[in-house]
Amino acid sequence: MPRTPDIPDAFDVVTLVVLRRPTDAPDLPDAELDALQARHLAYRAELRRRGILVVNGPFLEQSDESYRGMSVFACDAAEAARLSDADPSVVAGRLAYDVMEWWTAAGTLAFPLAAGPVGERRSMPDDD
Repeated sequence: MPRTPDIPDAFDVVTLVVLRRPTDAPDLPDAELDALQARHLAYRAELRRRGILVVNGPFLEQSDESYRGMSVFACDAAEAARLSDADPSVVAGRLAYDVMEWWTAAGTLAFPLAAGPVGERRSMPDDD
């Protein structure tokens, strides 16, 4: 069966990490939460400075309050998971994450502040 014209010939594939608050996140005193948030933000900032984390930020007005933020990484999913495991808020159990590849039509997504290439160009595999 021929491919539908609604499927692009090429895709740009990037690695996404979605941060979420687990249902069993520990309750911490406000001072500890503030210190933990500062370490979380510093860790993410360092990943940005190193060019590994391309863009990130929190969610607001989301339909599911457990979703806290999203990041685009300039590495594969396994490396993004390894780096996310080291996030101080993940280590403390206040955040968990989901990692995935995001396929967008080639040329529709740009990261003008990235230090280098983000993701890779791929074609959709044929369904055989």
